[in-house]
Amino acid sequence: MKTILLTGGGTAGHVTPNLALIPSLKAAGYDIRYIGSYNGMERKLIENAGIPYDGISSGKLRRYFDLKNFTDPFRVLKGYAEALKLMKKYKPDVLFSKGGFVAVPVVLAANHYHIPTIIHESDMTPGLANKLCIPSAKWVCCNFPETLKYLPEGKAVLTGSPIRAELLQGDRLAGLQYTNLSAAKPIILVIGGSLGSVKVNGAVRSILPKLLEQFQVIHICGKGNLDESLIGTPGYVQYEYVDSPLKHLFAAADLIVSRAGANSICEILALRKPNVLIPLSAAASRGDQILNANSFAKQGYSTVLEEEKVTDATLFDAIHDTYENRRTFIDSMEKSHLNNAIDTIMKLINDCADHK
Repeated sequence: MKTILLTGGGTAGHVTPNLALIPSLKAAGYDIRYIGSYNGMERKLIENAGIPYDGISSGKLRRYFDLKNFTDPFRVLKGYAEALKLMKKYKPDVLFSKGGFVAVPVVLAANHYHIPTIIHESDMTPGLANKLCIPSAKWVCCNFPETLKYLPEGKAVLTGSPIRAELLQGDRLAGLQYTNLSAAKPIILVIGGSLGSVKVNGAVRSILPKLLEQFQVIHICGKGNLDESLIGTPGYVQYEYVDSPLKHLFAAADLIVSRAGANSICEILALRKPNVLIPLSAAASRGDQILNANSFAKQGYSTVLEEEKVTDATLFDAIHDTYENRRTFIDSMEKSHLNNAIDTIMKLINDCADHK
């Protein structure tokens, strides 16, 4: 039996694509193990999936001044030593890395033992962790055509992002029953991100009376962001977080309003849902969501509304116009070639494992 190690952590975006690959890896007969940080969010997600998990020391590599810059390099070195021991113990045939800083010592350890590594970069431009790992990789997968120019020629593969199969198995009727909404009006699904978004939440609620004249709204607002004054509003339901029923809410939605995290928008693309993207501003991030969103807009998949330009009028117009032209967006998404990310990545994994 061939062994594959998976790594990645820090955010859900560094874990969910790994989770999406697991069923195909099991079907192909791989012994699957995961290396993450000691107590990162990835640990619970992976252990809940029944995959053996090893934690290593992890430190963040920053480009700005922070007192932790003096201690974190030692954590990274400790993580590298621990990863070397795990490579020697498990003797994997291939490593698949989804990125995040915990992945850096793992990829470097795999390179030390000449274990072929496949990296997946979700965003338009590689983050610092993946930049450090790319020289050690055999293949670098990516989501956007524009990313290819940032990657070494001969290593880059445009795959799209692995999507959890269950997301594509939602039932519209089950979504209507879960939310107690009706089929009489179209439904907007608002997703602010795993922790919610004060800006998106506030903007949607500000125009809620006008939206409800034409639409119904399912609002996933994030932990601690429920508005008790809106509980019981006809045509509007809000949740802090939705787990397994999310696939049914996606199926029920006619239009999605979302941030522009790479994995989220790839899921929206796979579901062929017309969407309005409000990327996280450059002031609050490295600007990757803006690049992601603009790529999708350029390909005809999305309407983009910059956070700084969000007003009651601009948000309502973006939603209204996108819904009115929904068929155009759906047609563009149906022409996308990024539909078989798991199949493409599995071919790369098998190739690496067979020719180690």
